[in-house]
Amino acid sequence: MEHILKWRSIREQAVIATGTDVYIPQIIYQPYTEADRVRYIQKADLKEPIIFMTAHPNQWGIPLDDAIKAKMKDLLDKDDSMFEDCGPSVSIRLQWPGYRSWTKQIPTMDFKSPKGPITRAKLAKNIANCVKRFIEVRPTKRMEMEADRRWRVGNRYIRMEDLILVSLHHISKGSWQPQLRLRTTMSDLQLRRTLPPSSA
Repeated sequence: MEHILKWRSIREQAVIATGTDVYIPQIIYQPYTEADRVRYIQKADLKEPIIFMTAHPNQWGIPLDDAIKAKMKDLLDKDDSMFEDCGPSVSIRLQWPGYRSWTKQIPTMDFKSPKGPITRAKLAKNIANCVKRFIEVRPTKRMEMEADRRWRVGNRYIRMEDLILVSLHHISKGSWQPQLRLRTTMSDLQLRRTLPPSSA
């Protein structure tokens, strides 16, 4: 499907200046039944991916740590309106390897005066908060038996600060999925796991 090809092509096209070129290996979310796949994907008007490009350095991707702290002076087109015709909210979905599918609703409107669609900067902050929440709640759940432990999340494992938000993809009628890459190298993540808890 076209939206899956776009998801894959981001990894080939993305300009990378900081962090790594290692992406979190998510599968694309799909509704469970064939009828829902037809209704929510094939018959839906799926939008183009939203890409988070920055200047200084010139790259595709903003660190989630910067987004959550609203440090976005280098985010290009940060005041552009997003989700102008997507209803009052959308679902942000994470298909993180080794964990059950996770979703959180975010509003598409900013309720400042005057009320209007959220901006690219506000969207980046909302996604960062979603990922932060996922990482906070997931360590209380066991990883799946056959899971690759390199993708474990938590204080001694992958943290929000280790991630860069590259793009956001419309993957079904009301759902969007963020494309994330590692800011921290795998070797540094491995080292963190070996440190005593107080040092990590």
